[in-house]
Amino acid sequence: MAKILCVLYPDPVTGYPETYPRDDLPKMDRYPDGQTLPTPKGLDFQPGAMLGSVSGELGLRKYLEGLGHTLVVISDKEGPDSAFERELVDADIVISQPFWPAYLTAERIAKAPKLKLAITAGIGSDHVDLKAAIEHGVTVAEVTYSNSISVAEHVVMMILGLVRNYLPSYQWVVNKNLWDTTGGQGWNIADCISRAYDLEGMEVGTVAAGRIGLAVLRRLQPFDVQLHYTDKHRLPEAVERELNLTFHPDVESMIRVCDVVTINCPLHPETEHLFDDNLLGKMKRGAYLINTARGKICDRDAVARALESGQLAGYAGDVWFPQPAPKDHPWRTMPHHGMTPHVSGTTLSAQTRYAAGTREILECWFEGRPIREEYLIVDGGKLAGTGAHSYTA
Repeated sequence: MAKILCVLYPDPVTGYPETYPRDDLPKMDRYPDGQTLPTPKGLDFQPGAMLGSVSGELGLRKYLEGLGHTLVVISDKEGPDSAFERELVDADIVISQPFWPAYLTAERIAKAPKLKLAITAGIGSDHVDLKAAIEHGVTVAEVTYSNSISVAEHVVMMILGLVRNYLPSYQWVVNKNLWDTTGGQGWNIADCISRAYDLEGMEVGTVAAGRIGLAVLRRLQPFDVQLHYTDKHRLPEAVERELNLTFHPDVESMIRVCDVVTINCPLHPETEHLFDDNLLGKMKRGAYLINTARGKICDRDAVARALESGQLAGYAGDVWFPQPAPKDHPWRTMPHHGMTPHVSGTTLSAQTRYAAGTREILECWFEGRPIREEYLIVDGGKLAGTGAHSYTA
């Protein structure tokens, strides 16, 4: 029998929800590219429930314990004395999330001789040392596409939030300290619009145009913006014509002409700290940068400096390094930001999909059936499936 170690984020500080704002979710069978949603043989949860926190357990306990396996669910994942370090040594399977990543470093993988499968409940498996997984014969899988549209919607929200100066304007409604500066009115239009612009007519580009990047482009087209992209895999000509896209052979040529840049590429050695002082300095002064990919794609201090100098007009994202971010992380206090915790891909809608996908992967694993190609990142000692497309060995 197997031991499954599942690392999830803590429950709400107000307690695990007893009710939810909505009673159901829209019915969906396929993603925009035709890929079917997860198709497990069974589910032991109500769609729309909170599954990504400790009490939610991804809806897996009844299924796994019914097969005689052991499920251990924790949130304590940092440091040598963490529950993750203690439980990992005899785990057969580790399940983690991009939003609360349990970093499977080479050192940790070496300490877990029984480990054979690492599942990302969501998309993005860079919290796993893929080189070490290849060397140790660990299969790595993720629930590809399960929360791609969730993230794309978050990107559009953040672009509009920055360009329209939404967050500072909202503060004029709720921040009583601001009210006192206007004789108690709590209302100053000039302050609200001093950094507000229209998105219409702007040049908007995405670094990578995979599932998330392309979804962002499709959602922005109706705003009458000029769309740009760069990717190592060029989109079909028909898609470029449909969206009136301008392709750029590299990041630098694209960011020079864009008013808004959104990062939607995986984190790997080629993209780590890609947006440093040098690259940020080549962007248009007053550009906006959105990063819902991975925190380490941007140089932490370079971003703060660019905002302080005015080179960037705004930065928003929901990815940090490490996660959760320490209290003194400069992105918490730098000017003109719209940061959130890593929440873009873990809406209640997305949780239903990635929990179902995790169940599907486990069913395949225990029944000796092949895991979907699109879910595979590492298999058989090499990059496989989506991993072979998205990462470099």
